[in-house]
Amino acid sequence: MSPPTTSETPLAHLDSTPDPSAGDSLRRALEAVGVVFQEGNEVEVLRNGDEIFPAMLEALESAEKSIEFVTFIYWEGDIARTFAKTLARRSKAGVRVRVILDAWGSRPMNPQLVETMTQAGVQVERFRPVLRRKFWESDHRTHRKILVVDARTAFTGGVGIAEEWEGDARDPGEWRDTHFKLTGPAALALRATFFTDWRDCGHVIESFDLEAPTPERSGRREVAVIDASAQIGFNGAERAIEALVTAARSRILIATPYFNPPEELRTLLKSAIDRGVEVDVLVPGPHIDKRICDIVAETHFVKLVEHGVRIWRYQPTMMHVKATLVDGTMSLVGSVNVNRRSVEKDEEVAVAVNDAETTSILEDHYREDVAASELSAPTAARIPVLRKLVATLLRPIRAEM
Repeated sequence: MSPPTTSETPLAHLDSTPDPSAGDSLRRALEAVGVVFQEGNEVEVLRNGDEIFPAMLEALESAEKSIEFVTFIYWEGDIARTFAKTLARRSKAGVRVRVILDAWGSRPMNPQLVETMTQAGVQVERFRPVLRRKFWESDHRTHRKILVVDARTAFTGGVGIAEEWEGDARDPGEWRDTHFKLTGPAALALRATFFTDWRDCGHVIESFDLEAPTPERSGRREVAVIDASAQIGFNGAERAIEALVTAARSRILIATPYFNPPEELRTLLKSAIDRGVEVDVLVPGPHIDKRICDIVAETHFVKLVEHGVRIWRYQPTMMHVKATLVDGTMSLVGSVNVNRRSVEKDEEVAVAVNDAETTSILEDHYREDVAASELSAPTAARIPVLRKLVATLLRPIRAEM
């Protein structure tokens, strides 16, 4: 199949009505690899910091009993200070607040913010300090972003606590990202995923934690929370993505800031093209924060594009969305990158939503992002020799990207 050209109408295939049976088929595919769905949830799609941070802060202010929060990135900026002060204020008000900061990802964080929280009674843990007795675990980070309030309202997605995520992706200083807000039984499942990391920090589950009742049904969305631990080098999120690509009938939309998929997934994407599935991949453009990852990604683009996959490079700012949308009915959003580090080394979380309405919102956002992107059609001949050399030299450490 020949590579796509810029004369094509971008994502015209999204205008087709999703097959009503696609959702059931995709749900069965995920269940076959161990993904468990819960019914009775409400899901709100939040786009960029202007929507995400106000919703999270509003939930924090409403907390009455408990707050659980884990994040890979906690850096600097107004939102970093606001978040710390809000968590401290709720702790002083009698709310039990527990925070996990990845020891590597939160290195730029101002230590005074940690002090602000701990002095107010917040339990703050650093996930796997780099210098520790179990040194072999130091390269395995928690990349999760989870906030749970009163075991009823939960948030997850790709957003870190830093000034880079403030705003609405209007310029290179405001990153593009997506988060989910969930209410219903799935909130308790996200809380359970928090406890995976809390236990890793040396804590045991207490009676207080077991008293939280299952949240009442608040909507009609079918939602599955995937606790994606990569301790054994192969996690649940990887199984889920492979299952969705294998079961896709009409279209696959992938957004990922870092693209370094295992060979198995590249093969499955080509197979999807062969059976007539439209495949689009959205990645960062000139504002990618890790240039070395772009070089690695380009080496994979060539054969995928030659096979018919469309690669879109987002132009306005850093594109940090982590989403896989399939057949207009299933959405997978979370902290998982389509790269080897996410599936082989890090603790991740993903949320699958079997709902055409939610997926339609995300597809509309995807279409808008593609409109601000350039179609990339690299060929082996057009990649500079120096970039090829660098990519070759990086092969021994690709599992780090």
